Amino acid sequence: MNANNHDRVAVIDACRTPFMRSGTVFYDLMAWELGRFAVKGLIVRTGIDPSIIDYVIMGTVLADVSTTNVAREIMLGAGLPGTIPAHTCTAACVSANIAVTSACDMINAGQVDTVIAGGVESMSDPAIKISKRYRRLILDLTMYKRPKTLTGKLKLFRGMKLKDFIAPEKPAIAEYSTGLSMGANADRLARRLDITREEQDDFAARSHRLAVAAIKKGLMKKEVIPVVVPQTGQVVTDDNGPRADATIEKLASVKPAFDKRYGTVTAANSSFLTDGAAAVLLMKESKAKSLGLKPLAYIRAYAQAGSNPWEELLLGPAFASARALKKAGIALDDIKVLEIHEAFAAQILANIRYMESEKWGRESLGLTGRMGTIDRELLNTRGGSLSIGHPFGATGGRLIASCCNRMQEENAQFGLVAGCGAGAVGNTIILENAR
Repeated sequence: MNANNHDRVAVIDACRTPFMRSGTVFYDLMAWELGRFAVKGLIVRTGIDPSIIDYVIMGTVLADVSTTNVAREIMLGAGLPGTIPAHTCTAACVSANIAVTSACDMINAGQVDTVIAGGVESMSDPAIKISKRYRRLILDLTMYKRPKTLTGKLKLFRGMKLKDFIAPEKPAIAEYSTGLSMGANADRLARRLDITREEQDDFAARSHRLAVAAIKKGLMKKEVIPVVVPQTGQVVTDDNGPRADATIEKLASVKPAFDKRYGTVTAANSSFLTDGAAAVLLMKESKAKSLGLKPLAYIRAYAQAGSNPWEELLLGPAFASARALKKAGIALDDIKVLEIHEAFAAQILANIRYMESEKWGRESLGLTGRMGTIDRELLNTRGGSLSIGHPFGATGGRLIASCCNRMQEENAQFGLVAGCGAGAVGNTIILENAR
């Protein structure tokens, strides 16, 4: 979809909670609570009347069965009028990206004028299933077979073992279609494209170094809203993932996490489990003008893409960017702010390989040659998911917030936000400065 028309979709503002390593500061918070902080922060920052919001869309991946439409719980918890409809979307690690582009679709179609979109994830509190045999037993006892006699009930217990009662199913970490974990696939990708362990560790160390510097300089203040944790009263203002001691030498000492013998992907050059939420206020340009609101950026174009889950699982940014740039009518070299999700160091380095390759441009991306050159000085200059963290459903919102703020500060005309997701999907959004 190309939104470069007479009444564009404007990004009025974007913000997020601090991103916390799972099991730490946000340990006792449910996902809807984290999302509520982001949405309330967005309302306070912009000063808008909540009644002008037409719709809310939030992305998430590991949905809690008690709050399956977490977007609705978030907006109600944030004090928005109950007359505002809301829905939740899931598209793996690009869920927030899809929430934003879905909002753009609704605005461009004339259905709504103003939407809050974003995402949330609590990896501290994932839904964990009891064993399948135990689930079947409970359902048969209470819903399906419902034997009335003790003998009949005891028959249902035949074949049950102790482990069926006490051993839960492990959360799925493998691709359903291939059986490979994302980390194992990153290892395969690194081998195929000759991405070395040293390159990966160097990129991961860079991410930490840049994030630590950005926090020290106060650059994150424009996107991060403080959170007061209800259970403890602790005021959280900064991400706790970036590490000043994440040197190349230290990262090199970490053992491979997936292919124990030959692998190069480690816990240190991979993104980590994270809790957090992000929210973006999107509005039709004419509506923003009528309210006297100055946008940060306009949505120039966006695109989704799918690729081969065996060989191209993590290459979504390259595939989607080829499409989005074509829709935007600009070249990669016109982009001066790049915010690309760092699932693994191997993954982002692989995407750079594809974008800069004549061969892969022609054979895979549908181009006549290479897409262009990725200037590392323009890429994720405040760190990325490797250091800041990756709450699956929220990362896209963080990327948009960072991209918009960088475009303003660096006086850049165009910015690019891109991510990859499980199932071999990708999303790219091209932003244009509203200066």
